[in-house]
Amino acid sequence: MALLKEVWLDQLMKNFYPQTSFLNFAVDFSAFVEYDKLNMAEVGVDPEVLINNTTYPISVQGRTDTPISIELDLYETVNTLVREPEAVELSYDKLESVIYGHRQSLQAKAGMKAAHAFTPTKDTRDTPIIVTTGDVNDGFKRLVPENILKLKRRFDELDINPENRNLVLHPAHLEDLILYDLKAFKDLTEWKDGNPSRFAGFNILQFTKTPVFNSDTMQKKAFEAVADNKDTYCSFAFCSDEVMKADGDVKMYIKEHDPEQRATIIGFDKRFIAMPIRNKGIGAIVTGK
Repeated sequence: MALLKEVWLDQLMKNFYPQTSFLNFAVDFSAFVEYDKLNMAEVGVDPEVLINNTTYPISVQGRTDTPISIELDLYETVNTLVREPEAVELSYDKLESVIYGHRQSLQAKAGMKAAHAFTPTKDTRDTPIIVTTGDVNDGFKRLVPENILKLKRRFDELDINPENRNLVLHPAHLEDLILYDLKAFKDLTEWKDGNPSRFAGFNILQFTKTPVFNSDTMQKKAFEAVADNKDTYCSFAFCSDEVMKADGDVKMYIKEHDPEQRATIIGFDKRFIAMPIRNKGIGAIVTGK
């Protein structure tokens, strides 16, 4: 009996974006994906607004949109040996036990790549980076509420939509806030009525694998760069209107009844990309030393 790929793929993608995932707060551009490429346009200059104009006719301003095509990243899992895959397919619990590791691995890697993309490389006017200023602990300066308020002010100065701001805390930064004021911050990442808690105008989320910065230059390191003693961690912030994600094809690969392994070999791959839309409305709080 041939395995029903639809059953396995449906289970793999079930709850791929958990409710608390920061990726649920990005604009979904999956509808613009075709043949695992994201086809869209970089929009031109916004029109000028006239106040109490007395000169007519009003001039016509052209807008040139630049078509762009972005290939989605390919994520592949290492293969798994499955004994009696037909029996697994007929049992929800057994199927979930096999799929679980593949889903978790794909989720983690996609989340790490997205977090890296949503975090600015360095401090600029449009991509603010704040350095922590709290007491030193184990060689690192703790995050204090004033640091978040400073990031808020930088976003305010850019007129970033205040309704859609998100701050994704590194667990160590959450610990800093709880130690700063247990009563005020102990429930900071709890969800209520399906919505995240808010502080200083940000939805407060959490992610364990935020990008790594160089503590001397305060610039973001390359994705999965080799660790060294200058590494420091960060929390990152973004406006939901300013970042996107896109899903492409998900595929399952099968080698049935392998005579050497006496088993069926199964693996998956998934196309996905996440990135800022115009490199604005993203920021970070980096731990200082």
